[in-house]
Amino acid sequence: MSAADSSVTIIGASGALGFGLALRLARAGVAVTIGSREPGRALETADRVRAAVPDARVEGLANAGAAAANELIVLSVPFRSHHETLGQIAESMRAGQLLIDATVPLAAAVGGRPTRMLGIWQGSAAQQAQELVPDGVSVVAALHTVSAAALENLSATLDEDVLLAGDRRADKARVAALLGRVEALRCVDAGRLEMARITESIAALLIGVNVRHKAHAGIRLTGLPDTLW
Repeated sequence: MSAADSSVTIIGASGALGFGLALRLARAGVAVTIGSREPGRALETADRVRAAVPDARVEGLANAGAAAANELIVLSVPFRSHHETLGQIAESMRAGQLLIDATVPLAAAVGGRPTRMLGIWQGSAAQQAQELVPDGVSVVAALHTVSAAALENLSATLDEDVLLAGDRRADKARVAALLGRVEALRCVDAGRLEMARITESIAALLIGVNVRHKAHAGIRLTGLPDTLW
């Protein structure tokens, strides 16, 4: 596996998944830049991370500045904000950066049920993102099946797989190196970016399961070799 990046930007860290990821990565020693449309909200979220992880290296910036700050960018926003947010940050992005897209196109974005998916012309939110980012920026789909509640609860023990979809093995290995710094998260190569339409839809399935069982279940694959990367 490639060496893990020491810094990351999280766009949408005021939401449950993004905030939980910020906490876990900050606790693992990763420098985290919080991005928000409102700079004040980014600063407030950074303060919340410091309150939970006192030695965290974290800062808050407006989305454009946050997108330019690091080579790795996590996009964790509701689907209704997906296109607009990418439009905001695209001009600040540059070739060589890697976007980790955690967006799920749930029907709740248009007033429907969170257990149903919206149809996306490109096939998935991640494929839409790949069309919207500048040339030379790669997209890897990830984190759709990880419990936001479990991430945010630092006393909770994680035991989940993260399904990665992307067109370059090297990009997925880089994401795996970063997320692998979170204890008990295992990254699994799920194939090319087109597989994001499947990994994203598993999130809708899990929402229904978790509501039914009042749980925070994730995904764990069995029978895989000990060494994946």
